[in-house]
Amino acid sequence: MDYSATLSQLFDIKEEYAQNIINLLDDGNTIPFIARYRKELHGSMDDQLIRQFSDKLNYLRGLDKRREEIRELINGQEKLTDEISSALDKAQTLSELEDIYRPFKPKRKTRASIAKERGLEPLALEIIKQEDGFIPLEYAEEFINEEKEVPTAQDALNGAMDIIAEQLSDNVEIRKKLRVIFRNSASLKSVASDENQDSVYTNYYDYSEAVKKIAGHRILAVNRGEKEGFLKVSLALDSEEPLSVINRELDKGTNSLCSEILRAAGEDAYTRLIFPSIEREIRSELTETADENAMKVFAVNLKQLLMQPPIKGKTVLGLDPGYRTGCKVAVVDDTGKVLDTAVIYPTHSEAKIAQSKRKLLELIKKHNVDIISIGNGTASKETEIFAADAIKEADHKVYYMVVSEAGASVYSASKLAAAELPELDLTLRSAVSIARRLQDPLAELVKIEPKAIGVGQYQHDMPQKRLGETLDGVVEDCVNSVGADLNTASPALLLRVSGLNSTVCKNIVAYREENGAFSSRAELKKVPKLGPKAFEQCAGFLRVPESRNPLDNTGVHPESYATAKELLKSVGYSDQEIKTAKFNDLPSKSIRFGTKDLAVKLGIGLPTLLDIIQELSKPGRDPRDEMPKPMLRTDVLDISDLSEGMELTGTVRNVIDFGAFVDIGVHQDGLVHISQICDRYLKHPSEVLKVGDIVKVKILSVDVKKNRISLTMRTT
Repeated sequence: MDYSATLSQLFDIKEEYAQNIINLLDDGNTIPFIARYRKELHGSMDDQLIRQFSDKLNYLRGLDKRREEIRELINGQEKLTDEISSALDKAQTLSELEDIYRPFKPKRKTRASIAKERGLEPLALEIIKQEDGFIPLEYAEEFINEEKEVPTAQDALNGAMDIIAEQLSDNVEIRKKLRVIFRNSASLKSVASDENQDSVYTNYYDYSEAVKKIAGHRILAVNRGEKEGFLKVSLALDSEEPLSVINRELDKGTNSLCSEILRAAGEDAYTRLIFPSIEREIRSELTETADENAMKVFAVNLKQLLMQPPIKGKTVLGLDPGYRTGCKVAVVDDTGKVLDTAVIYPTHSEAKIAQSKRKLLELIKKHNVDIISIGNGTASKETEIFAADAIKEADHKVYYMVVSEAGASVYSASKLAAAELPELDLTLRSAVSIARRLQDPLAELVKIEPKAIGVGQYQHDMPQKRLGETLDGVVEDCVNSVGADLNTASPALLLRVSGLNSTVCKNIVAYREENGAFSSRAELKKVPKLGPKAFEQCAGFLRVPESRNPLDNTGVHPESYATAKELLKSVGYSDQEIKTAKFNDLPSKSIRFGTKDLAVKLGIGLPTLLDIIQELSKPGRDPRDEMPKPMLRTDVLDISDLSEGMELTGTVRNVIDFGAFVDIGVHQDGLVHISQICDRYLKHPSEVLKVGDIVKVKILSVDVKKNRISLTMRTT
């Protein structure tokens, strides 16, 4: 297969660009590096698109590998013909390849294989011919054989029909046509396994929806209900059209006796073999598509969560709520260093609550705490009420925010947490993580397996390997778009930097500990096992604010340093001005000189020039600063305080297929259904909302007993 030609069409890019990306990937370049530093070679495609390109390239290569495997397997049976070889070459999907291979695939014992063992294949072939004057039952008498368990002519006919049914089931063209019918006309149906048993799947106890229309989240819900035993799920399809397709394939003669047998065999092939097989295929397709879409939503949400702006320069007190074992407390300074820890009991007796308040206020005063970060797990509501009440008595203004504690327990029990916080009890590490994830979500959340962060839907039902790959890609893209401080980044953060593996990351940290802080990017070359290729891939994404060379604290790649200095001189900066590293007016100066002309003069592409200009004009730029700031609170609402029509401001916590969950300052997030997000039609909530958005909502309804809040963002 000509991969560059195929991929250029799929992604609507120049064939030259497609081939360049293939070459770059095959040469061991990472996707962040290709996206950021090789823009001229691919037309400035972003990292997500290049990742999709890479996935499709791997699929096509896998397709070709399977194509040749099947060719060899058929050839090994000495049944490979020019026609079959041509069909294999033309197949565009794995299902098409498997259809071609189906008749040659070694089968377990079937009714047809048993009939063949009994010598009934010649009878089946004669029936298929449908020659005039041929009487099947008379000819079948010749196949009566007690030893082969064919006692009657009718038994012989039945065996021949089994052979014909299997041939029809293996027919490539029939399957291809029937798949189209299933996709266009079938419905997915579910009924209750036990109508008297209550469950969260009651909406699906008598449910039917066309396959071509059903939304992904409903497919996943039905699948889970079936897996948990609450639902029985099947495809429903009128058999008239499929049987017509099969009969047309058989209708090649005028012998009515043969036609009757063939129609019966066709019906048996459809109901016993083809329908169950294609039903599994279609359901698998639906699930695969739903999984892919759910993973995309998860990926978008994860990216928005990771890219939440850090709260810089603040001392944070983390609270990990709990009932019986108390609430774990950790105070961290503005760099994330642990200053203090404690355990308080704000949900116990009045005496314990009073004691807990004194302790909390003591810690706030002692460490000049600015913000309290509260985990949203068990006892979160009570802890939030307690904290909101306590900070009213603080000697200075203190804010609080409830944050997702998803993955905090996973982190606290990890080897990484034990290495970072060896002196702390496992439970107190969670409080540290809760505090730090408010300070710098990206730096803290990279320490946790992405799927444990919990901003998706049905993530535990996804193919875990594929989900892991997708989310790891998101984390990698986020870390490299922000960059990492070479002298402060944790091993977990470094591991996500382009071109670095766990061995090199350990060596970087060991080098720091032995030799002190890095004084330049170039010093990276002294790190053991960090060779020229790794340096090329990682250098542009690592920052060294302490370096004498201001370019070391920008996203300008070392390979472009000479060009960057030449650019500054070309637009009129003196050597003295260049030393000051203040180039705020560089964009306007570049425009006056003409960016296209500058690119030609400097011998670089326009995208690279524009990136250099942006980086030099804002050294140390953090793209997260452009995101909406987290919403901090000083007081708490209870769900019973809410009433229909009340208007509130909240933070989007999760975006899913059917809407978005919004934190409005009560323990339970409210749901804005997709129909209530705006006044126009939306295909998906992500067209309008993303995790972290600050939005104005109105209460539609409140169900205190079921703990449900329905919200609207519509203005009409």
